[in-house]
Amino acid sequence: MNPTEQEIVLAALAWEKTPYRHQASTLNAGCDCLGLVRGVWRALYGSEPSSVPPYGRSARDRRGAGQLIEAARHFLVETDREPAPGRVVLFRLHATLPPRHCGIILPESRFIHAQERVGVVVTGLDNIWLGRIDCVFAFPERSQ
Repeated sequence: MNPTEQEIVLAALAWEKTPYRHQASTLNAGCDCLGLVRGVWRALYGSEPSSVPPYGRSARDRRGAGQLIEAARHFLVETDREPAPGRVVLFRLHATLPPRHCGIILPESRFIHAQERVGVVVTGLDNIWLGRIDCVFAFPERSQ
């Protein structure tokens, strides 16, 4: 059975105001954008499917370029649908680089993500952010 939109959204919103910590994924203590998605995964499935290798902090850091999209394609279900609540979106912050930022779509044209120096916040999915979306993923079905 697939996790419901409501389960995903509620799990994601629980992370709001968590401080930013690069490569972390601990509710209320610290996470980055990937750590947020990892934390929601744990809330939905109980544990993570694999460990996460080190990755660079900056979108311009070439170390690990392409790892985010490769991991998303391995663990999530890529969809060609428009961003919808409960979906994971990958953003290109620079047109010539692979996606290096992610978030989870919320109702009312918003998404939740972790920003450096800010933490986990809800942001409007305006035309600027919409234009940065590289791909959209759904969480997979739960094992029976």
